[in-house]
Formats: sequence, structure tokens, C-alpha cells
Amino acid sequence: MSAAESAQPAPAQQLRVGRLTKAHGLKGALKLELFTDAPDRRFTPGAVFTLQVPTSSPWHRKSLTLIELRWYNGQPVGFFEGVDDRSTAESLVKAILWIEQQPDEAPEDDAWYDFQLVGLRALREGVEVGTVARVDHFPAQDLLAIRTAEGEVLVPFVKAIVPLVDIEAGVVHLTPPAGLFEATPDDDDAADNAAPDDEAPGEPAPSA
Repeated sequence: MSAAESAQPAPAQQLRVGRLTKAHGLKGALKLELFTDAPDRRFTPGAVFTLQVPTSSPWHRKSLTLIELRWYNGQPVGFFEGVDDRSTAESLVKAILWIEQQPDEAPEDDAWYDFQLVGLRALREGVEVGTVARVDHFPAQDLLAIRTAEGEVLVPFVKAIVPLVDIEAGVVHLTPPAGLFEATPDDDDAADNAAPDDEAPGEPAPSA
């Protein structure tokens, strides 16, 4: 490899920065849910976003160019090139926006690439319950797929359930609701615990 080749910058990474949630008005504007702490840096006029949409969507493999980001009652609203009416805007609802981030950019708080999360040890109350196998990005929410000894558990990637991600320590802390990681009894166990045929559920057993 030549010196010139070795001096070439590393390729940009894709960073998930928002989700289009609802059409706003009649002129093609869309409300956004932001996944970035720096909207003024990510959502500048001319910014180009890669779209994550179902393969059946007319927007599959297409991108959006931002005209302007405005704020209405504290809610971010985007205006995009080629999205000029409400019908077109509604066809983009639930699309996830990704943008290129150069590797020399300063990282954002609470923003991680998928490859940084995969392999992290998942801890619940300080006890390891598995490892992060992958991150699933869906229109409604993101899910962490946790590989456990019993199989895979899908955990909503929200602050209430995943309060802390520590990349340096190699762990992700979970506060899951009861039952999320508990094994489901198999049919044999359920049969063993069932009431005998002559003791219908809810009826008291005969007294001695």
C-alpha cells in the first residue's frame, strides 16, 4: 500500500438520527422523533438522509434531502425535497433516517453504532444474563436481541429498560419488566401442575 493510499480517510459510518412520525399540514412537512443530541449539526439544509423503509415502500433504496428543520411547540418538523403534499408525506411515516458520520467527528452522548453494541455483556441487577447478539431497528422502536442460555430475548431499546450502556466496560445494564427473562414452563410442566380431572379448577378438594 502506498503512502497516499494509507493516508486516505476511513469510510464514513451510518448514524441513525431520526424517525418520521406524522405528516404535518398540507405542504409535505413531517414531524420527527430525534435520535441525536445535535439536531443543529445533523439537520442542516442540504443534509442527505438514507431511508430505512420496508422493501415494499416506494421509498426503498432512496434518500431524502432536507430543505429546512423547524420547531413547532417544541416539536421538530422537517421539510424535504420532493415531498410537496400531505399524501407524499404520509407515505414516509415511520421511515428511519440515517446519515453519514465521519470517523473523526466527536461522538454524541447516548449514540452508538450497532457494531459497538454487539457482543456487550447484558447485566440485570449486576448479574450477567446474556450478550447482545444484534440490534433490530423497527418503525415503532429498536430492540436489543440478547442471546441467553435459554435462547434469544428481544429487549426494547428504551431508557426505562436499558438505562445504561457502557462501551468502555463492555456492558449494557438492563431493568426489564418481570417475566421478560424468565423461562416459560413447557407443556409437561404445565400438565404436572394442572388440577386432577376430578378436581375442577376453582373447586375445593374434598376434606378428609
